Amino acid sequence: MEIKYQNQVSIPAGSVRLKGDLFNPNNPKAIIIFSHGSGSSRFSKRNQQVAAYLQEHGFGTLLFDLLTPEEDQNYYNRFAIDLLKDRLVAATVWLEKLPAARELSIGYFGASTGAASALKAAARLPEIFAVVCRGGRPDLAREELPSVQSPTLLIVGSLDPQVLEFNREAFQDLKCEKHLEIVEGATHLFEEPGKLEKVSEIAAGWFRDHIPAIMA
Repeated sequence: MEIKYQNQVSIPAGSVRLKGDLFNPNNPKAIIIFSHGSGSSRFSKRNQQVAAYLQEHGFGTLLFDLLTPEEDQNYYNRFAIDLLKDRLVAATVWLEKLPAARELSIGYFGASTGAASALKAAARLPEIFAVVCRGGRPDLAREELPSVQSPTLLIVGSLDPQVLEFNREAFQDLKCEKHLEIVEGATHLFEEPGKLEKVSEIAAGWFRDHIPAIMA
């Protein structure tokens, strides 16, 4: 599949601009925006691997920096979930206005603390068609979880007991269509052979199964 690539898009977010990489295949099924975890960026190797799998299966992807380099120097900003949520909302609004994406559904893929900002943003933007969280901290979005309408998939490694407990507790607060997928033999970063590939496959299936039907 030919993949069209627009390098280093510049996304307005309040008084700053955020760098991102937008991949847009021919006739994409939808576009998935990635929300990375603390201390990471659009260059996250794990998110890039998942994004590449989604691209191969017909999805567009947007990986972007939720913080500017200067903001990232402040350790507190990496855990300012409401700030990161606002950045994700800003990126979504920007993407929705692009001619190439105007008619496409948008989903979220959140990793680690990025899962919390993705869920908070989805609670604010009901048009988000689906959310997938990998090794996420949905508990950090606890107050907003009952307001999430987007079908939500939580993926956690069986060897990540504390995060698994966080996800089980948060799962009870979600009132939308939801599923908790436990990947056997995987730790928090899914570094074991084949585990991140499994995450990619499960995520692609969730997104594929929840793309809204195109109205004739």
